[in-house]
Amino acid sequence: MPTIAIIIIVIIGLILFASFYTVKQQTAAILERFGKFNTISSSGLRLKIPIIDKVAGRLSLKIQQLDVIIETKTLDDVFVKLKVSVQYKVISEKVYDAFYKLDYPHDQITSYVFDVVRAEVPKMKLDDVFVKKNDIAIAVKTELNDAMVDYGFDIIRTLVTDIDPDPQVKIAMNRINASEREKIAAQFEGDAQRILIVERAKAEAESKRLQGQGIADQRREIARGLEESVEVLNKVGINSQEASALIVVTQHYDTLQSIGQHTNSNLILLPNTPQAGSTMLNDMVASFTASNQIGEAMKNQKPKKKD
Repeated sequence: MPTIAIIIIVIIGLILFASFYTVKQQTAAILERFGKFNTISSSGLRLKIPIIDKVAGRLSLKIQQLDVIIETKTLDDVFVKLKVSVQYKVISEKVYDAFYKLDYPHDQITSYVFDVVRAEVPKMKLDDVFVKKNDIAIAVKTELNDAMVDYGFDIIRTLVTDIDPDPQVKIAMNRINASEREKIAAQFEGDAQRILIVERAKAEAESKRLQGQGIADQRREIARGLEESVEVLNKVGINSQEASALIVVTQHYDTLQSIGQHTNSNLILLPNTPQAGSTMLNDMVASFTASNQIGEAMKNQKPKKKD
């Protein structure tokens, strides 16, 4: 008798143990009775009839992600690999459809992604694929939503997370980019060089202008000094011609004296003989006399009558 009682207690315990089951948070459990759908259980501790009822399966209601890698060809005949990330979840009101209508939802989603990407990318050139990747993602999402909503799946978002062209194409693209940057750098260097040359020319022109102005001022002051010297000599009875000749001779000897003060000077003043001063004075007096005679002759010459 005790043995039978123990057996009965164990059987009752097993039945009670088999009568309860738990469902995790954000999970739906499908309960079947004799192989037929009975109910959908949400999270918590649940009761079922042992042997009669069975938990056929569980579906996560969380957002899931499926990464699909597709290789296709662009409009300019470049093979490229795209990685498309699909974020989806089971619609809580359509758990029955999600569980019973599709055996392998991942395969179904992957097929639709392949179909859309291989229909859109061949219409674009490689550069446009990079620029319009959001358009590709939107097209995939639209197609998937229309197809998967009947199976109880909601497509939250699709993202084109990677675009990987053929390695040789990437090398060529990098070379093009590098060449373009070198071209821009060369243009900037040329502009900088041109600005430098222009500014240098402006500075040189300004320097020449100031130098010429200085020389003009210097000559103006020399002429003013000579004029004052002639006036002083006139006051002591020396006429203008003699005064000019005396000033020139004096400057000549002053120059010779200045040259003599520098031992390493390479300047040679012509004429530099001892008779140079007297010769220069005689030449100047003769030239002044001749110029005065020419001036007097031009004054005395009568103007010709016009016909």
